[in-house]
Amino acid sequence: MDRKKKKPEWVPETEGDEFASHVVEGVTGEQHECPNSSNDFPISTSPRRPRLTVSDYVKGVLSRNRTIIAQTITLVESNQARHMETAQEVLKQLLTYTGNSIRIGITGVPGAGKSTLIEALGTMLCDQGHRVAVLAVDPSSTITRGSILGDKTRMDILSRNPNAFIRPSASGGTLGGVTRKSRETMLICEAAGYDVILVETVGVGQSEVTVRSMVDFFLLIMLTGGGDELQGIKKGVMELADGILVNKADGENKRRALVTKTELNRILHYLQPITEGWSTKAYTCSALSGEGIAEIWQVIQAFRIQTYKSGMFNQRRLKQTIDWMYSMVEEDLRASFFSHPQVSRLIPEMEDALVHGEMSATMAAKELLKTFGD
Repeated sequence: MDRKKKKPEWVPETEGDEFASHVVEGVTGEQHECPNSSNDFPISTSPRRPRLTVSDYVKGVLSRNRTIIAQTITLVESNQARHMETAQEVLKQLLTYTGNSIRIGITGVPGAGKSTLIEALGTMLCDQGHRVAVLAVDPSSTITRGSILGDKTRMDILSRNPNAFIRPSASGGTLGGVTRKSRETMLICEAAGYDVILVETVGVGQSEVTVRSMVDFFLLIMLTGGGDELQGIKKGVMELADGILVNKADGENKRRALVTKTELNRILHYLQPITEGWSTKAYTCSALSGEGIAEIWQVIQAFRIQTYKSGMFNQRRLKQTIDWMYSMVEEDLRASFFSHPQVSRLIPEMEDALVHGEMSATMAAKELLKTFGD
């Protein structure tokens, strides 16, 4: 090919040396080397990563292979039908190895220092020889289903600890920010030998109720404030807690934290404890300095021993498992209902009838359910 033919077509025929651009022949799919070169450039033919079998997942989790653990969690979180059957078989084989941990739910308003507290508590426990799994549920958009924050970035020290495993999960727009698969993720972590499971919530809406239904000990994190400032606390949230921790009790704020602790204990005196035989109390700590972290762990251990002796520990776990089954039935029925072709076509018609006052909501609901059942 001569020099002119190597020039771009927009270059004038009378071009000079000022036009430095030129055309280089491309490599076709059949060529394995560049023109005028003796160097071979083979086309990539690297094989895809082999698909793991049920046995591979189970063995990987039980052998504490962190990569396989993460892949197994991804499998159970998948909504694809081809993954669900495999995921349930994996969980079935892992069930024998679950249930040996203490499950701790941690909630609190944004800014209460939940992530800092979890890192301080988790690091202390790892140093004591415990294996800690953190299921950090991030705030996410109900529109894009995307995660906004990443707890791994907020727990930098703990995330590098070999005895810790952090699994940030986008809430996917679900009520309270807790993913549908959080319970199964917890079972996988238990099968992998993690004996302390920490479940952090976003601290909004009904997330507290959801997490309360899947943990043994529920810890509410609060900031300083007394008198009228405590009136803004939802009574229902306090009733769910097995312990309340006033964080950031350091420096000039320490005295105010003690005042808040006293106020909270006065309120708790009039509330019915969520766990039979256990007295919920308020404590103070500084997640930043570590003061009070060991004390709250002692409280959790005392809770575990006491509820084991009374039988409440196992009784609660059994009830949670049964409630889990019913919640899954409700969720699957809801999904089946709205994906039903006839129901999907009828919904706009029912909505229009409601808007124009042609029927009541009860009548519309019965019509939709009848269509779903046919």
